[in-house]
Amino acid sequence: MNAFFGRRYTLSASHRLHTPQLTAEQNRAAYGKCNNPHGHGHNYVVEVLVGGAVDAETGMVINLAMLDEIMQTRVLDRFDHTNLNSDPIFANRVPTTENLCKAVFDLLGHALAPAILAHVRVEETENNFFEYCGPINE
Repeated sequence: MNAFFGRRYTLSASHRLHTPQLTAEQNRAAYGKCNNPHGHGHNYVVEVLVGGAVDAETGMVINLAMLDEIMQTRVLDRFDHTNLNSDPIFANRVPTTENLCKAVFDLLGHALAPAILAHVRVEETENNFFEYCGPINE
């Protein structure tokens, strides 16, 4: 039997949406107030959904303590209370929440095996959320 387990985490981080490929005017047009030179912050809610076979012994898809430890060491310790623009993962990409969502997915990678990461969802605000389910087959 396959099942899914979801868990939510919170982190606080700041960012500035800006790319050197655009002029100052183009950056303001593309990112609006999010292009503020001083940046701005969010209290993000990060949700991970893990799927797989239910272990016959434990009755679980993944051990909750293991998931918490992996999220802590790979994601929360890295991004919580930081400026995302300063992280090497965003050296060549704008730290939009779409890109943060993908970065979390990539950082978790196959570390959850034998369970499989189904998706990462990041809530940026009460009204804005983003979801990444892995590469889209072309």
